[in-house]
Amino acid sequence: MPSRLPIQDICAGLLTSVGTAIRYWFHYTLVAFAWLGVVPLTACRIYKCLFTGSVSSLLTLPLDMLSTENLLADCLQGCFVVTCTLCAFISLVWLREQIVHGGAPQWLEQHQPPPPNQARQANEPQGAAEDPPAAQPAPAEPPAQNEAEPEPPDAPPDQGEDPDLEEEGAAAEDADPNNGAQDDMNWNALEWDRAAEELTWERMLGLDGSLVFLEHVFWVVSLNTLFILVFAFCPYHIGHFSVVGLGFEEYVQASHFEGLITTIVGYILLAITLILCHGLAALVRFQRSRRLLGVCYIVVKVSLLVVVEIGVFPLICGWWLDICSLEMFDATLKDREMSFKSAPGTTMFLHWLVGMVYVFYFASFILLLREVLRPGVLWFLRNLNDPDFNPVQEMIHLPIYRHLRRFILSVVVFGSIVLLMLWLPIKLIKVMLPNFLPYNVMLYSDAPVSELSLELLLLQVVLPALLEQGHTRQWLKGLVRAWTVSAGYLLDLHSYLLGEQEDNETNQPVNNNNNPPHGQPNNNNNPPPAVGEGLHAAHQAILQQGGPVGFQPYHRPVRFPFRIVLLIAFMCITLLVASLVCLTLPVFTGRWLMSFWMGNSKIHELYTAACGLYVCWLSIRGATVLLAWMPQGRTVIMRKVQEWTMMILKTVVVALLVAGVIPLLLGLLFELVIVAPLRVPLDQTPLFYPWQDWALGVLHAKIIAAITLMGPQWWLKTVIEQVYANGIRNIDLHFIIRKLAAPVISVLLLSLCVPYVIAAGVVPAVGVAPEMEILMQRRIYPFLLMVVSLVGILSFQIRQFKRLYEHIKNDKYLVGQRLVNYERKSGRAPSAPPSNPVPE
Repeated sequence: MPSRLPIQDICAGLLTSVGTAIRYWFHYTLVAFAWLGVVPLTACRIYKCLFTGSVSSLLTLPLDMLSTENLLADCLQGCFVVTCTLCAFISLVWLREQIVHGGAPQWLEQHQPPPPNQARQANEPQGAAEDPPAAQPAPAEPPAQNEAEPEPPDAPPDQGEDPDLEEEGAAAEDADPNNGAQDDMNWNALEWDRAAEELTWERMLGLDGSLVFLEHVFWVVSLNTLFILVFAFCPYHIGHFSVVGLGFEEYVQASHFEGLITTIVGYILLAITLILCHGLAALVRFQRSRRLLGVCYIVVKVSLLVVVEIGVFPLICGWWLDICSLEMFDATLKDREMSFKSAPGTTMFLHWLVGMVYVFYFASFILLLREVLRPGVLWFLRNLNDPDFNPVQEMIHLPIYRHLRRFILSVVVFGSIVLLMLWLPIKLIKVMLPNFLPYNVMLYSDAPVSELSLELLLLQVVLPALLEQGHTRQWLKGLVRAWTVSAGYLLDLHSYLLGEQEDNETNQPVNNNNNPPHGQPNNNNNPPPAVGEGLHAAHQAILQQGGPVGFQPYHRPVRFPFRIVLLIAFMCITLLVASLVCLTLPVFTGRWLMSFWMGNSKIHELYTAACGLYVCWLSIRGATVLLAWMPQGRTVIMRKVQEWTMMILKTVVVALLVAGVIPLLLGLLFELVIVAPLRVPLDQTPLFYPWQDWALGVLHAKIIAAITLMGPQWWLKTVIEQVYANGIRNIDLHFIIRKLAAPVISVLLLSLCVPYVIAAGVVPAVGVAPEMEILMQRRIYPFLLMVVSLVGILSFQIRQFKRLYEHIKNDKYLVGQRLVNYERKSGRAPSAPPSNPVPE
C-alpha cells in the first residue's frame, strides 16, 4: 500500500460515509416524523373532530389532517391522547389476564350449565355422580351473600379455574369432532409466539433500519381511533344526553370539569345498562351475549372503582386537610373558592397530590404498626403484605355495595384522623399560644436572603438528611413499641397488644375462640373486611418489609371492652399531643435560629420548619448515639468522643472545601459566564450575591458529580468514587485535599483569574478605548468559553477523521489478519500454524 492514501480514496471514503449518514438521517427523520408527528397529530385531529358535535367536521376531517395551524399544541395534546389510549389497551389486556387466571365472578358463570360428559367426568373421582348440577365448578371467590369474610389465606386452593378449563376443552371437542378448532388455536398460539419473538422494540419503532414500522404506525392510528370512539366518544355523549335530559347541565358546567364529569356519568349509566342487559340475556338464555355483556360490565366496573380509589378518595382527603387547616394559614373558604375559580386544574391537582401523600404515609404507618403489634390486633385493616391480597380480584368479584361501604368507612376513618391530628391541635394552639399562628407562607422579595437560595438549601441539604429512612423509621418504630409496652402494662393489655411470647405469664388462659372485641369473629383464616382501604390498589406494595402475619392467641382480661375503650382514648390523646409537638416545636426552633441570621424579617415557614426539623433530627441522632455508648463504660465513651471529634473536624474541613469553596467558585463562574452577559446590559454594573451564587453552585456541583459518575472512567470519577466508598467514618482528609479539592479549586481559580487579569490588566496596558475595555471585561468570560468549546469540538473532529482515515485504509488495502505466536527465548522468527486470513 502507499505510504499515504490518495486523495481520490479519501474523497470516495468520505462520500460513502456521508451517504450512509444521510441515508440513516432520512430514515430516522421519517421514524421521528411518523411517531412524533403523524400519530399524535392524527389522534388529536380525530379527537377534536369527534367532539365538535357537528357533521361538517367529519366532512372536513381530511383537510384538517393537513392543516398546519397549532401544530406544536396539537402534537402535545395528541401525545397525551395516544398515551391514554395505550394505557387503556394495556389495562384491558391485563384485566383479561386477571379474569382468566383469577376466575370470573360467580354471577357470570352460574347460568352456564356444563356439558353432561364433562360433569360426569368431574363427579366420578369424587364419588358423587347424582346429577349434573353438582358438577358446577366452584367459583374462585365466595358468593356474594357469603362475602362477609374474605377467603382464608391458608385455605386449600380453589379448583374452580381448573373445572372451567376442562369445560372449555370439552365444549371445543363437542363443537368440532375433528379437533379442527383446537388445532387452529394451537397454530395461532405458535404463530403469535413466533411473532412476539421476532418483534423487538427496535423493529417495532423502526430503529432497525427497515420500513416495517409503517404498518405499526397504521395499526396504532387505527387503535387510537377505535379507543377514542369506544371509550371517550360514546360514554361522553351518553352522559351528555342524560345530563341535559335531567336538567343538570348548569350544575355540571359550574364545576369547571364538564367533560370529565359528563364522561363519568356516561360510564355509570353504561354500567347500569350493561348489567340490565346481562340479566335480560340470562333470562332468555343467550349464553354468549350474557357472558359478553358481563365481561363488559366488569371492565366498566373496575375502571370506575379505580377512578374512585385513586382519584376521588385522595381528592376528598386533600380538600378535607385544606379545610381543617385554614386557620393555620389565616385563610378562609372564600380564598379557596377564588383560587379554584382562577386555576381549577392546578387547584384540584395540588389537593389530589396532598391527599395522595397523606394516604401514602398513613398506609406506611399501618405497615410499621404490624411489625410491632401482635398479629390479629389490626383485624379490621387489610394486610397489604399478605401475598394472597389482590385488589383487582376484589374489584372483579366483590359487589358494588361492598365497595361503597368500604369507601364510606375509609372516608370516615381518614376524616376523623384529620380532625384529631390537625383541626383540634390548631384550636388548642390558638388558645394556648395566641401569637404563634398563623404560619407565614408569603414570599417577600425584599428579604436579605433570596428565597431561591433557601429553597435550594432546603432541597439539597436539609431534606436528604430528614428523609433518611433508616434511622427515622427505626426511631418511630422504637417510640411505637415503647408506647405499646407502656399502654399494655397500664391497662393489662400486654398480651393482647404484643402477644404471649413477650408476656411473662405464659400459663394464663388464652382466648381459644380468637374473638376480637365487640363480638366480631376473627380467625387466622377469616380476617374481616378492611376499614381504611383507600387506595389499596395503589399501595399494596408499599414498604414490603417482613412482619408477623396470621393470628396469635392472647390473654383476655376482665372488663375487656372497657379496657379497649380506654386504650383507644389513650391513643387519641397520644396522637393529639404528638401532633401539637410536631406543629409547634420545629417551627418555634426554626424561628428562633433564623432570628439570629435574618433578624426580624419575615420568612417562609417552610424554611423555619425545615431548619427546626433538621436541628431536632441532629439532636435526637446525637442522643441516640450517646445512649448506645453508655453501657460500654467511661473509657470507651471518651475514646469514642475523641474519634468522633476528629471525624467531625475532618468533616468540617472537607465541607468547607468541597461544599463551601468549590460551590462558591462554581456559582460565581456560572454567573460571570452565563447569567451576567444575558441579564445585565453593558451600560449597567452587575451585582453579585455570594450567598445566592453558593446556593446555585451547590446545585451545579451535584449535577456535575452525577454526570461524572455516569460518564466514562477518568481521574475525577475515580476520586469521587473513592470518596464515596470511604464514607464519613473512614474519611481521608489528605486524599481529598490532594486529589479532589486542590485540582478542582485550582482549575476554577484559573478560570476566574486568567480572564480577569487579561481584561483588567493586559487590555488597559495596550491603550484601548474605555468602551472596548468595558466590553472586554464583560464579554471575556463567555468568549473564552466559546474558544474552549471550539477547541474541544475541533479536537473531537480530528480524532474522528483519524478513525475514518484508518477505516478507509483498512477497507481498501487490508487483506487479512493473522494471530502469530510470540517466542521470546528462541531466536527464531515467530511462526504460526497455517490458517486462512481472517478479514477484519
